Amino acid sequence: MYPLRRNRRLRANNAVRHLVRETILTPSDFLVPLFVVEGHGVKEEIASMPNYYRLSLDNLGKEAKELWNMGLCAVLLFVKVPESLKDNKGTEALNEHGLMQRAINSVKSACPDMLVMTDVALDPYSSFGHDGIVANGQILNDETSEILAQMSISHAEAGADFVAPSDMMDGRIQIIREALEDEELTNTGIMSYCAKYASGFYGPFRDALESAPVKKDNIPKDKQTYQMDPANRIEAIKEAHMDVDEGADIIMVKPGICYLDIVREIKDEVEVPVAVYQVSGEYAMLKAAAEKGWLDHDAVMMEQLISIKRAGADIIASYFAKDAVKLMG
Repeated sequence: MYPLRRNRRLRANNAVRHLVRETILTPSDFLVPLFVVEGHGVKEEIASMPNYYRLSLDNLGKEAKELWNMGLCAVLLFVKVPESLKDNKGTEALNEHGLMQRAINSVKSACPDMLVMTDVALDPYSSFGHDGIVANGQILNDETSEILAQMSISHAEAGADFVAPSDMMDGRIQIIREALEDEELTNTGIMSYCAKYASGFYGPFRDALESAPVKKDNIPKDKQTYQMDPANRIEAIKEAHMDVDEGADIIMVKPGICYLDIVREIKDEVEVPVAVYQVSGEYAMLKAAAEKGWLDHDAVMMEQLISIKRAGADIIASYFAKDAVKLMG
């Protein structure tokens, strides 16, 4: 006897497939990372990230307007700091007239309703390329967290809507939240990188900011003492709960595709929005494969983005945001 239930009826044509589709991407799902540099009229392509750019402040404002007109309503800012301004304590990060502070102002001036999130970590400012203060071959946790709190205050005072600590220091969310509260910056949110893995996918990002760890005898050659072991799952759930308890409004898993099991488990555990960062290496791999003709760029891009949302992501930080929205029509 032929089956009475035929699942293919719901796959028969585009109309029915669209009607019953379970996971739908929209422009509102995306958080757009932007790289900022000093200068004027700068739109400099990043060699390892084709069709992605470092922008000077004037072009940053133009980019914000373009994103907004496309329906993209949130950006995540990163700055490329001149080597002459780097030290072991991130002194430049606290400069009220620093590049990040001016970048926040540029976006808000160009597009007042744009949601602005800011990277909070020492690696762009560090002479050692680490996310914290280095001493005696170690990354200092508590001393670093105090500086991150001061950075967060500075960003909030400059107009940031959310600060996004990406450092993985223990307890820094509570320290940042308390510091913001003490300064009556109660409306400033925190998006915590709660499960940031010590991944091999970050290379192009470090090229973009020239922030790779410095290789010296007594300096840790990588970030494994603070970023998470890719083999660990339960640890990620623990980190998520701790950051929410400490005051995080949004939590993030980073990278994306290799960690969708983590995304799903964390989404099932917490009651705050979950973000996923589809990182530079994921972007660069697809661009390279598509350039070789080995993959259909748009088809694979959309498949990856759908899989991230299907796994439970409420927010997707992605370098593909503009490409994806253009396909959405």
